[in-house]
Amino acid sequence: MRSGSLTITGAHVWDGATFAARDVHIADGRVVAAPASDAATLDGSGYWLIPGLIDAHFHAYATSMDGFENERGPLSYAALNGARRLSRALSRGFTTVRDVAGGDIGLAQAIDADLFDSPRYHFTGPALSQTGGHGDPRAAHVDVCFSHGHMCEVVDGVDNLRLAVRNRLRTGAHAIKVMASGGVFSLTDPIRVPQYSQEELRAVVEEATRRGSYVCAHAYSSEAVQHAVAAGIRSIEHGNLIDRETAERMADAGAFLVPTLAAYDAMDRRGASIGLNATSLAKNTEVLTKGQDAVRIAHEAGVRVGFGSDLMGDLEDDQLAGVRLQVEASGAAATLRSMTAVNAELIGDSALGHLGEGAYGDAVLLTSDPLADPSALWEQDARVAVVRGGLVI
Repeated sequence: MRSGSLTITGAHVWDGATFAARDVHIADGRVVAAPASDAATLDGSGYWLIPGLIDAHFHAYATSMDGFENERGPLSYAALNGARRLSRALSRGFTTVRDVAGGDIGLAQAIDADLFDSPRYHFTGPALSQTGGHGDPRAAHVDVCFSHGHMCEVVDGVDNLRLAVRNRLRTGAHAIKVMASGGVFSLTDPIRVPQYSQEELRAVVEEATRRGSYVCAHAYSSEAVQHAVAAGIRSIEHGNLIDRETAERMADAGAFLVPTLAAYDAMDRRGASIGLNATSLAKNTEVLTKGQDAVRIAHEAGVRVGFGSDLMGDLEDDQLAGVRLQVEASGAAATLRSMTAVNAELIGDSALGHLGEGAYGDAVLLTSDPLADPSALWEQDARVAVVRGGLVI
């Protein structure tokens, strides 16, 4: 990816706890102690500078509200549309995304080659689902074969799962995604029921861990989350229906929670008008009001809480609405940490999520103090500039 040298002068800079006035110097895409001789200048006087934001639950290939269309439509269309989705996320201030169900090495290569403006990109490849699980797009009455698509692959059994994980890691996957409970978008699985056996989940975790990677799991209910955490899964996606005991087990195991509050709110407000099926709309009501409660429960139990969006099809423009919803649940400072330092720790890159020396030169310049005026975190017109790798986007 292209990088540049830039000095941002006079801004109030987030240090992880508060804001302090200082200059930020970026040389060849990294934060340094002194300005580079060829650095451009961005006047930040009177503005607030935060690290580039991280969306840890993004879907580049989620072109549609229809599961089969996402899985079996032309990959060329999904990739081109995914490039647009990524560019739009960058314009909102998300300078890094983790694609957890989809993406591939070709899209990553296009980003590395600067074929389009994009956040830094970490992908899992297609998520792993059991037959009839959250990643199986078939309705009960549909009598067709489905093995894999652009976002999900149906894989059953320990040996088959080991092979699937090895193939993902061979082709550049950052982490492995499994479906460990029912979901809203799928048509035949109850939301609360755990998916995959312990033996299957442990095999996936074992393969990923041996390669220095980790596993993230789609899971809503307490029973499904405990099932996943017991297998060694590091990142719980969604978690809307967790209780206090489950959150405490997550904290004890060192597991992260990545809430995706934007998705349920967007599906509730807009899903029917853009073609979301009646089954998914009904299932969404079960988790809609619980997501913010789960965020509060997790924080109280000491769980590291990240941030994700999980928006499908045309709903992708609600990404910043998820910021507002998470601020309502946990406050501006905690949400800012979720979108920066916590997600950086989850991804495992110490150059993400801060503006100290050695960090990537990724930042968002805001019109006002987000601690005093939290709307600066979610209002698009509050962004004075988005910087990625020392270049103003």
